[in-house]
Amino acid sequence: MKIFGIGRNYLDHAKELKNDVPAEPMFFMMPDTALLTNNKPFYYPEFTKNLHYEVEIVVKISRVGKNISEKFAKRYYDEIALGIDLTARDLQEKCKQKGLPWEICKSFDNAAPISKFVKLSNYPNIQDIDFSLDINGKTVQKANTRDMIFGVDRLIAHISQFVTIKIGDLIYTGTPAGVGPLHIGDNLIGRIGDKKMMDFYIK
Repeated sequence: MKIFGIGRNYLDHAKELKNDVPAEPMFFMMPDTALLTNNKPFYYPEFTKNLHYEVEIVVKISRVGKNISEKFAKRYYDEIALGIDLTARDLQEKCKQKGLPWEICKSFDNAAPISKFVKLSNYPNIQDIDFSLDINGKTVQKANTRDMIFGVDRLIAHISQFVTIKIGDLIYTGTPAGVGPLHIGDNLIGRIGDKKMMDFYIK
């Protein structure tokens, strides 16, 4: 099982971090040890002083595929979840400055909390899904998947040019604006529409 993370896929988020808007999807990969399930707490690691939250819609791959055409990509997924891409922002800045890969700041243990999956059939259009994140009772991120720069089908077509996708692979599809730091004691509640999907603490 592979985990793909999509960077800079919402225009406002790219702007808030003063990043260039990508001309094509950009992705990085995480190991399965990055997953944090069942609303277990996340323990703040010692290697960062600036841990950020990034809420995202996650797509689960349901078929094996390679070099998938965008027009056929919808055949390769039928479930979604809510995920949070935890980022060691201080380490990320060092990686950017030195032109280094992002694994150290994005792929550490438990860096990818994830909710249970729900059938996509509950939603008429994957590119019209509201999602949000509250921290300590305050909404910090709220968006709709229509705001993606590159839609889910485009992401699958792009990724599958380079990497064969397999059943159970996950795509964290990118985060909207509103990212920020986390602190010990914070309570994170994530929703798809009005449905609460995540509820866990930073310890």
